[in-house]
Amino acid sequence: MRRSRQLFLALTLAFGAAACDEKLSSIAGPTPDLEPTFSSIQANIFELTDSAGRNACTSCHTNVGRNPAGGLNLLHDAAYDQLINVSAIQVPALKRVTPGDPQASYVVHKVEGRAGIVGTRMPRNGPPYMTDGQILILKRWIELGAPRN
Repeated sequence: MRRSRQLFLALTLAFGAAACDEKLSSIAGPTPDLEPTFSSIQANIFELTDSAGRNACTSCHTNVGRNPAGGLNLLHDAAYDQLINVSAIQVPALKRVTPGDPQASYVVHKVEGRAGIVGTRMPRNGPPYMTDGQILILKRWIELGAPRN
């Protein structure tokens, strides 16, 4: 019986995710191609200065000629391994990204500018910051388990 409930919940979440993803694409704002996949977030958030003027994350989070800000390198070949289930240097009790749980993911705290973060809201040189739609899509990817897709 318990397995049936778990399967039902998993299927319900999967179907709900499919329905939500179409709606998410309409709120992506200055990154109209943004989708809740790692490759899309990497290309449209981490590596791209968007049309609203929000700087690419790799402006600071790079190891090219420097130590990356917060010890987080978001360059293409390193980003995923630097994010998933890695403790945040500033708040070691939290992971940078906790798959399935955006509320427990320090990256979400930083881009939302929540109370309790160390330092400033990201991007540090904002505004502009990520839009609510961009943050929602980032959170959606984390909710989906933060797959390497």
